[in-house]
Amino acid sequence: MSDLEFILFLLGLALLIILNLYRRKRKYSLNLPPGNMGWPFLGETIAYLKPYTATTIGKFMEEHISRYGKIYKSHLFGEPTIVSADAGLNRFILQNEGKLFECSYPRSIGGILGKWSMLVLVGDMHRDMRIISLNFLSNARLRTHLLKEVEKHTLLVFDCWIENSIIRAQDEAKKFTFNLMAEHIMSLEPGKPETEQLKKEYITFMKGVVSAPLNFPGTAYRKALQSRSKILRFIEQKMEERVKKKSEDDQNELLGWVLKNSNLSKEQILDLVLSLLFAGHETSSVAIALGIYLLQGCPTAVHQLKEEHVEISKAKKELGETELSWDDYKKMEFTQCVISETLRLGNVVRFLHRKAIKNVRYKGYDIPCGWKVLPVISAVHLDPSIFQQPWHFNPWRWLQNNSRGSQNATTTSNNFMPFGGGPRLCAGTELAKLEMAVFIHYLVLNFHWELADTDEAIAFPFVDFPKDLPIKVQRHAS
Repeated sequence: MSDLEFILFLLGLALLIILNLYRRKRKYSLNLPPGNMGWPFLGETIAYLKPYTATTIGKFMEEHISRYGKIYKSHLFGEPTIVSADAGLNRFILQNEGKLFECSYPRSIGGILGKWSMLVLVGDMHRDMRIISLNFLSNARLRTHLLKEVEKHTLLVFDCWIENSIIRAQDEAKKFTFNLMAEHIMSLEPGKPETEQLKKEYITFMKGVVSAPLNFPGTAYRKALQSRSKILRFIEQKMEERVKKKSEDDQNELLGWVLKNSNLSKEQILDLVLSLLFAGHETSSVAIALGIYLLQGCPTAVHQLKEEHVEISKAKKELGETELSWDDYKKMEFTQCVISETLRLGNVVRFLHRKAIKNVRYKGYDIPCGWKVLPVISAVHLDPSIFQQPWHFNPWRWLQNNSRGSQNATTTSNNFMPFGGGPRLCAGTELAKLEMAVFIHYLVLNFHWELADTDEAIAFPFVDFPKDLPIKVQRHAS
């Protein structure tokens, strides 16, 4: 090496050192929120995911908010993370999707739901997939087609309930939503062998989605990947049948509609169908089970619901109608309050996975580009500074003229995000509400129910009833 080369080498090395020192100085000059990064790599993930009662925020969140405030730093899911229990920051994150933040679920979720799943897609591809879903779940379809389907599948479930028997309400809710989505997506009839086989594979698949991502023989995650392959082969077979048949009848199902009205590839359609089956089945069924659970502890709400639905039923009979109409659904005002309160207190979706794609400053805190961001929806829904007595099941808080308290329904609505928000607002929001309302309609008209065993909703992090919510049912006298 010549003297000149050696001098240039030293100058280059000095420049690298200066740049590194500058970067470190910038890094350490960031005003990060307070917090604890926990163990190397694992961080605080294990403690964060420890099961707890779903109608609370859990010990981890309680302790961290008490110690650090509503915005704090941690190390979760293998990444440095900003955790937000702050209503304003949560809204800010969701409203700036694609500008300052983007969806960033753990790689294991994409591995099991698929790289084209709406849950993990970002940018233009997510927008295009969402538009397809919104077009198929339009208000026009809800009024003309889906309301009838929801009513039909609700009655199929209740027709099997036997007087004074023990019903596992969570299983019944899952049966209802699965059969509805299977028919809605692929025209599968409830009770048929192929529908039951798909349901069996789907149950195995779901156990893997909520398990640790350990891809070893015998693990729930490995079994779920195997079930995913079987489910995709099943969907692909149905796709081939529709391409050969070219029937206009397929326009009433999502699979046939997508094949005719989109330019998606086969792989994209497979992941779309699988993710919609997951989203449309799992969250709605848990919400219905939560409603059954919370209502059995509030007889006053059940009584008011029954009055509302008896009136709707009487008016329907006077007109000689046998099916629910859209006008009947719009009359279910207190029912909508019950649905909102169930979603607020039960928090089916507790937090969202996002990532900062630019350096962001909020309330004096820095959120570095590349850091994971967790807006914790449940912490806002259970915040006593926003919702009066938030751990109480109080559907009346959602009434504009609230005789049971002074809380303003508009204020509560502004901080209510059970379906997310911004550009990623859940495409199935209105369908989920419709399912809950129709199920509640026939439940309160036909049955009295009470818990048959001690059970409660547990967050792990998905909400689940360990004993499947056993209830004893009695039919009302005709």
